Amino acid sequence: MNFYAMIIGTEILNARRTDKHFEFLQNELAKYGHELFASFIIKDDKKLIQNCYRLIQADQNAVMFSFGGIGSTPDDLTREIAAEIFTAKPLHAHEKFTQDILDRFGDEAYPHRIHMAELPQGAQLLFNPVNNMSGFSLENRFFFVPGFPQMAHPMISSVIKTAFSDAKEKFRCTLLAQTSENTLISLMLQIPDDIELSSLPIFSDNKASVELSLSGTDKRSVEKQFRLFCHELQNKNIEYKLM
Repeated sequence: MNFYAMIIGTEILNARRTDKHFEFLQNELAKYGHELFASFIIKDDKKLIQNCYRLIQADQNAVMFSFGGIGSTPDDLTREIAAEIFTAKPLHAHEKFTQDILDRFGDEAYPHRIHMAELPQGAQLLFNPVNNMSGFSLENRFFFVPGFPQMAHPMISSVIKTAFSDAKEKFRCTLLAQTSENTLISLMLQIPDDIELSSLPIFSDNKASVELSLSGTDKRSVEKQFRLFCHELQNKNIEYKLM
């Protein structure tokens, strides 16, 4: 699975508010051995949202968590765009959500709040523990929640715990070597595709060093590849330490 974060909010980009979703989602996924594949923070712009949703939809392994834009004000564009991109059908009034809005707001549900119940066809509700104004999901892999962290985060936590808690354990080996990345590139090119390579150059006091990390679900394979780097450094008398 490739996990995407879609954080929609002009107020974040113009610094009127600080994003609180990325770190939360990163940590919540990590509880079950997952990592984010990509994260977007974008404006409330129709064309931009459409393009990002299309990009994610094109990934057959995508799981998306979309934050914001599902309210009833003119800048809440998510529901309509989600219907267009993910269902190619118009919005329709979700019967239960319509009743939830009426139960909470009565006559004040009209003329605006009631539109929150207009969802993409086939949408499943996501329970909002704060005020019961639901988020929704499509295909059990595209999840849409409010922009308010106190509402969105419990909803996402429940989704991840329920649907994505059976991840395979990943193993990681890391070292810090007193050399440049260039020294190890020939070995990096030999790493199998099922092992994730991370190479971070570090410069301190005009001296180069590199933090190299390998991770994967096959512990033996990760350790075998990692030993190749250790042996290479030892053969070249390059100092390094395990991390």
